[in-house]
Amino acid sequence: MKLLHIGDVVGKPGRTMLQRSLKGLRIKYQLDLISVNSENAAAGTGLTPETYKEIVQAGADVLTMGDHIYKRKEIIPILEQNDNIVKPANYPPEAPGKTYALVDLPLGRRAAVISLQGRVFMSPVDCPFHAADKILKLLPPDVKIILVDFHAEATSDKQLMGRYLDGRVTAVLGTHTHVATADEQIFPGGTAFQTDVGMTGPMESVIGRKIDCVREAVYTFKPTKYEIALGNPQIHGAIVEFDHITGKATAIERLVVSESDLPELERLAAQATYR
Repeated sequence: MKLLHIGDVVGKPGRTMLQRSLKGLRIKYQLDLISVNSENAAAGTGLTPETYKEIVQAGADVLTMGDHIYKRKEIIPILEQNDNIVKPANYPPEAPGKTYALVDLPLGRRAAVISLQGRVFMSPVDCPFHAADKILKLLPPDVKIILVDFHAEATSDKQLMGRYLDGRVTAVLGTHTHVATADEQIFPGGTAFQTDVGMTGPMESVIGRKIDCVREAVYTFKPTKYEIALGNPQIHGAIVEFDHITGKATAIERLVVSESDLPELERLAAQATYR
């Protein structure tokens, strides 16, 4: 069985790529679970009910979030009422949102998706390691397939989480920096790991923002609006293959989808719909 975790979706360019590709990707790679980090999906910061619906309708099974989760207060009812979107589990109990999501998979299996936020160079939050232990104890005993999105800044923070959870979860996949790392691997205990799966949005940018805007702000210190870039949109993520009984990962590969890949994926989706 296989899962796909997609890195930080930035604005409309990122959402459009999802809308045009997710159904085809599910067919092409025989994906059983698609998880999407969506904390930057609404104009680059936060998530709205409308953008939430877009991503779900595009084909995402679960949406993970991060430090921009509450940038738009209108998303709070979605976080409180829906079971397919999760907050970082190391946020306070009073913070709106669910700490994990359960997804029905083929062959009578279920998967859990968990979000955690790092503490190094990030806003103060509770310990993600203790939070991970707590959530794993709460999961039903039949749930062996567990995906952890670790939304963190420091590479060492992410690597430590991967090692800490090795053998206890299927995958620990990092998000937040918007830059994919080339360290995808399977740890000795059977946990797939990648420090950061990258960004879904315009690559001709500075982590999704127009280059000129960022240059102006950094060079002059003048108040400058960081507008969403448009050029060369891509999807970045990681595909993890795993044993459906043990939940152990058996393979991991980086995924990059460019605009040139879209016609094939749309054709696959259309053929499946027609049948």
